[in-house]
Amino acid sequence: MNKVDYLRISLIDRCNFRCRYCVPDDAELQYLLTPELLTNDEIVTLLREVFIPTGFRKFRLTGGEPLLRPNLVELVAAIAQLPEVEDLSMTTNAFLLENLAADLYEAGLNRLNISLDSLNQETFDQIIGNYGKSRWEPTWRGILAAYDAGFNPLKLNVVVIPGVNDHEVLDLAALTLERNWHVRFIEFMPIGNGELFDERTWIPSEELRQRIRKKWGLTEGQIQGNGPADVFQIPGAKGTVGFISQMSECFCDRCNRMRLSADGWLRPCLLNESDQIDLKSALRSNVSTEVLRDKVKYLLEIKPDVNFKLRDMGTDQGQYSRTMSQIGG
Repeated sequence: MNKVDYLRISLIDRCNFRCRYCVPDDAELQYLLTPELLTNDEIVTLLREVFIPTGFRKFRLTGGEPLLRPNLVELVAAIAQLPEVEDLSMTTNAFLLENLAADLYEAGLNRLNISLDSLNQETFDQIIGNYGKSRWEPTWRGILAAYDAGFNPLKLNVVVIPGVNDHEVLDLAALTLERNWHVRFIEFMPIGNGELFDERTWIPSEELRQRIRKKWGLTEGQIQGNGPADVFQIPGAKGTVGFISQMSECFCDRCNRMRLSADGWLRPCLLNESDQIDLKSALRSNVSTEVLRDKVKYLLEIKPDVNFKLRDMGTDQGQYSRTMSQIGG
């Protein structure tokens, strides 16, 4: 089991996209009210007084869509100023990024992961939900603004869905040829939404690698980050391609992370809701930081025994109650 030193922090459970792999069409979402969210001060306090003293050094801000969080730049600056923080990153859909990228970079954000599931406007809109006016162009401008601001390399996350966008794998991989971009292909997780797509709900990463090998070849590559991607490089390319294979090549034994929900629940696994602790209520009840640290240490101790079984996904076994959009990915 890897050392657990990486915390993903969900800042908000809302998203301005309704991606079909995150939110089933018939899902009726009930969002958290603002008083239920951890405040910026509470997040910084938990990092400074609880998580950093228990060994966490790497932090990722997620959502929902974190760019919807009020006073986001100030929060990034406050976290970046903590001397023990080794890496501070964010995952976003980039729709609102064009006017925020430079400020986030100046505030101390180190890296960005951006969701980009298609280079085709119609396919993109089909995946994220129909909003009348296409959202592809503002998203693409956000990506370019982030690269221009200094986020280098830039990571682009692609959820590969059979019959929807899998035919674009080569076009997306080609983005790495001329720019130092890291395109990561993620196996689609059919969490209660597999019926929305083709009968074959996911494509093994090895099949995608073979497609790329056939066109260009592939060599081993390297990229800065804390995630589980297997990294390769097209010969001569400036960037890299990565593969996250949670379906075909389970990597639970390599997991180095925990997740803090927007309302303050600390969970050891992406979808596990049975082993969790409520840090927000404890913090607001003036529980001492020593007790809070002990709670986190307990969860760290039992994490190796927390089994996330892929075969249980989409069943009624009570493993989870939130959509992917509310989990924070």
